[in-house]
Amino acid sequence: MNKQVPEAPPKRTIDLVNAGLQRRRAAERRFRFLGVGAVVLGLLFVAILFVDIIGKGYTAFQQTYIRLSIRFDPALIDPTGAREHDALSRADYRKLIRTALTARFPEVSGRRDKRALYQLLSPGAPQQLRERVLADPGLIGTESEVWLLADDDIDMLAKGHIDRAVPESERRVKDRTLGWVDTLVADGRLEKQFNTLFFTAGTSREPELAGIAGALMGSLYTLALTLLFSFPIAVGAALYLEEFAPKNRWTDLIEVNINNLAAVPSIVFGLLGLAVFINFFGVPRSTPLVGALVLTLMTLPTIIIAGRAALKSVPPSIREAALGVGASPLQTRFHHVLPLAMPGMLTGTIIGMAQALGETAPLLMIGMIAFIVDIPGGVTDPATVLPVQIYLWADSPERGFVERTSAAIMILLAFLIAMNLTAVLLRKKFERRW
Repeated sequence: MNKQVPEAPPKRTIDLVNAGLQRRRAAERRFRFLGVGAVVLGLLFVAILFVDIIGKGYTAFQQTYIRLSIRFDPALIDPTGAREHDALSRADYRKLIRTALTARFPEVSGRRDKRALYQLLSPGAPQQLRERVLADPGLIGTESEVWLLADDDIDMLAKGHIDRAVPESERRVKDRTLGWVDTLVADGRLEKQFNTLFFTAGTSREPELAGIAGALMGSLYTLALTLLFSFPIAVGAALYLEEFAPKNRWTDLIEVNINNLAAVPSIVFGLLGLAVFINFFGVPRSTPLVGALVLTLMTLPTIIIAGRAALKSVPPSIREAALGVGASPLQTRFHHVLPLAMPGMLTGTIIGMAQALGETAPLLMIGMIAFIVDIPGGVTDPATVLPVQIYLWADSPERGFVERTSAAIMILLAFLIAMNLTAVLLRKKFERRW
């Protein structure tokens, strides 16, 4: 006789509901865990990036100098005693330095050893003496202690980037040079000082002489012109499309094209600037003017889209109230709607300017990659910008340019962070809750 298995009692509705809630809560906990993990992972990668850049670049803010006793010999500097500017500029200051080095190390003999001794100092050291004499001709005929710029290899050695423990054949600084450097250190004649040249000099083929002043001025001129060109056009276009333009096929086509232009690769704008502004209109190549025109085309869609979003955020009641008290449609837009939307427009403008500051590809196409030593004095002078300068230095094999590349990246990131922080603060300060 077969036994009948008792049937399980049917599950209650509340049990089914609780089981479903448990599954949903477990899925929610997994989603939160994945979200937090993604944020932590992203912050970790950003931290690694910053640590790597800072670790390689912070030493660029110091530069090694050597103190020598220089006798400003009148026979070499100004034989006639006329103190003429041209004569003082053409004097052989290199010989003054070599004489001081020879006096400091009298035991060094032989052409090869003396040539190695003279290479302790930078090729820019004679220019330092020239500038001192031109600024104070009274130095002629006197003797004084002068801190002169050390060569980039000596600078790398002082900063610990050259390993003394490796064999002589595998390092750039030879044993005899190490002995001279140790002697200077023991005498207190070699030390690291704040690198003012990095912020006041233009670029150079010598790492110890290279600075970002030219690139900073080029970026300043380019961004100022970009803001001057793009902001009025973008605000006007956003105001017209959002407040005045009729909704038809043509305005729809314009809106689609603006949205598409915001996603166009930046190098396309560089090609457009090369074909139109340089080849057709004849705008000077490698100048902040042509760079600003190209970046204006690139940033216009971003600012227009942000401006339209800011105008949409203004409640219709503002317009209705203004019209109700007798304001004309034009007065309503310019006296009421536009001022309320301006903080959002400014935020979009700053973000667009930050995007323009970090661009390199379109500027390469219009010639701002040229090696330009002089600091630009105007918008039509040849110039480069900070991202392009970083690109040029990153391609240099010298170790001195590696730290300057990282230091320039730090400066660029500081500007970008400051601009984005300004956008956030403006939005927080002027944003209104409706």
